[in-house]
Amino acid sequence: MNYEDIKRHFENHPPPKEVQWTPWAKIADTQAFLKSCHTTIRNFNGTMDRCPAWWHLRDFYILMKKTAQQPSDGHTGQQAPSEETGLQAGSETEEAV
Repeated sequence: MNYEDIKRHFENHPPPKEVQWTPWAKIADTQAFLKSCHTTIRNFNGTMDRCPAWWHLRDFYILMKKTAQQPSDGHTGQQAPSEETGLQAGSETEEAV
């Protein structure tokens, strides 16, 4: 996927206004984020693979694709805690023995 493909994708499928990218990074206005990435990429004087805005845009695109696929796969965040609870219960049982 190249810059123009990603730009067209977001024009046709706009992301939500706010996105929690990582636990320590929240995008409060995704349209402003995308505009900043596009402007920086257009004005970058090096190769595309050395442009930080390109990598941010690409990573954001990948995150949005993964987020869009999660509900259709039937995977929810609720499955992981039950698995963790089972692991914790098993480790407590082993400690008691």
